[in-house]
Amino acid sequence: MKIVAITSCSTGIAHTYMAAEKLQMEAEAMGHQIKVETQGSIGAENVLTAEDIREADAVLIAANTGVNKDRFVGKRLYSTSVEDGIQKPREIIEKALATDYIYRDEKASVAQTESKPKVGVYKHLMAGVSYMIPFVVAGGICIALSFAFGGINSEGAIAQAFHKIGSGVCMALMFPILGGYIGHSIADRPGLLPGMVGGMLASALNAGFLGALIGGFLGGYVALFLKNKIHMPKGLEGLMPVLIVPLLSSVTVGLTMIFVVGTPFTALNNAITNFLNNLSGVNSAVLGLILGAMMAIDLAGPIGKAAYFFGVASLTTLTTGQTAPVMAAVMASGMVPPLAMALSTIIAKDKYTVDERESGKTAWVLGASFISEGAIPFAAADPVRVLFSVTIGSAVTGALSMLFNCGLAVPHGGIFVFLIPGAVSNLVMYLVSIAVGTVISAVIVSMIKKKL
Repeated sequence: MKIVAITSCSTGIAHTYMAAEKLQMEAEAMGHQIKVETQGSIGAENVLTAEDIREADAVLIAANTGVNKDRFVGKRLYSTSVEDGIQKPREIIEKALATDYIYRDEKASVAQTESKPKVGVYKHLMAGVSYMIPFVVAGGICIALSFAFGGINSEGAIAQAFHKIGSGVCMALMFPILGGYIGHSIADRPGLLPGMVGGMLASALNAGFLGALIGGFLGGYVALFLKNKIHMPKGLEGLMPVLIVPLLSSVTVGLTMIFVVGTPFTALNNAITNFLNNLSGVNSAVLGLILGAMMAIDLAGPIGKAAYFFGVASLTTLTTGQTAPVMAAVMASGMVPPLAMALSTIIAKDKYTVDERESGKTAWVLGASFISEGAIPFAAADPVRVLFSVTIGSAVTGALSMLFNCGLAVPHGGIFVFLIPGAVSNLVMYLVSIAVGTVISAVIVSMIKKKL
């Protein structure tokens, strides 16, 4: 049988490609032909052609983000989550080939309920954050480079140029992008403008990350309401997408943000900023312990992403020359699970298969790159022991990172940002934190894991 598939995760970094690989391997083992289009953070790759789709016996979508299905009208289609693509590839391939659901249009597709991915607040939030992260990463690294060339005050033409690119452009765009693409996820293109207006006003009003979230959701749902409720005479329908919905939604969101949302969320943002800035000693270690455990307990699942978003939010409270301790604890903790499993495959070889030991070599690179999903193959084979072990080590790493007052100016990058002056504060103790957590997890899992 011929299958075409699409994989896409909320951040478009790891799960997207892991699911594609699993589906390809399983389909080949089952004797089927499959072509998988990946819709990741760098865009669509291995794109399905019209001929691919026409010849396919079934369409399989394993995604946690909105996927445009217009090109699949008339085809047998099965939708599920990207996690199922990683954990249950054979099962979902069989379901895709067995389903009698024929895709007609987007509204009709709601009738498909079996294993349909959740569409709601979490999906919309993921959409906004996935578009925002590259702006924060690029902006943070450019700011770090401005420190490298011109010191903490970014003195000199080159340093000033990097600072303008990073702080003046990339970081300035992150809230409008966050709000805009939350709105876009909710209401499609009509939600983009009001969502961006909400995000921009959150920035202008100092309402912070939470204010931008509210602005994005408000913009999306207002646009969706207007799009569905306002009906123009036939000759004037063309005014809806270019005038009526954009104007009314932008004005509604703008006035609400200025007169209703702005004041309380500005106060809340200031309170969170003060709380984070005043953390020290035991209090900071406890916060790091909790965030570290969250980063490992489901390996970049919903709990891990919640901790990661908290770290990203802490970055948005920075002023020039600062690094975020919370973001540092989050990234260090997220690096531990794959690093620990890689180390365990070396010190306890008799407890891992040949394939797992090969995966351990890849896990070194994934862990160093802050891709927690590198531990998923090990957790899938032995979930209780692996998750228990890596959660303890990650929690210790988070606590130590906060206790040592390590800080980070960017939300991603792993060891690749360590060499940029200004990107990490207290780098030596930061490396110690990661190493200690990695060794603890590796030793625990090596002790409690059963021999083959």
